[in-house]
Amino acid sequence: MALDPGKSPGFLLWHATLRWQRDIAAALAPLGLTHVQFVLLACAWWLNTQGEHPNQLALARQAGTDVKMTSQVLRTLENKGLVAREVDPADTRAKRLRVTDAGAALAPRAIAAVEQVDAEFFQPVPVEDAITLLGRLAHPET
Repeated sequence: MALDPGKSPGFLLWHATLRWQRDIAAALAPLGLTHVQFVLLACAWWLNTQGEHPNQLALARQAGTDVKMTSQVLRTLENKGLVAREVDPADTRAKRLRVTDAGAALAPRAIAAVEQVDAEFFQPVPVEDAITLLGRLAHPET
């Protein structure tokens, strides 16, 4: 028996995700970033602030993105002057990622914009409940 779409968790999640993605896109547009560009820039910036200079594979793992897509988006971020790829002294075939000064200035502003969207979007649900539920959905093995 088919459920009423309004009572289908997957259908509701689909609609919630679409609404959240539209809100994120609107918040990032004035900063000249797409959502994926933001995620990769923010992850690279955070890793750099932790003293790490990840390669493309490590960044893709941190962000949860496809490696090939990550490469394409990093090329765009590099062309925008937000990220630099530098030869790894330990392995000349590998490139380490460094957020440029422009990227380091933009990342916290973009993070603040996204956090504002998240605060408004998740406002109807207690934060800890949202984190618990989404953590279980994102990582069912834990």
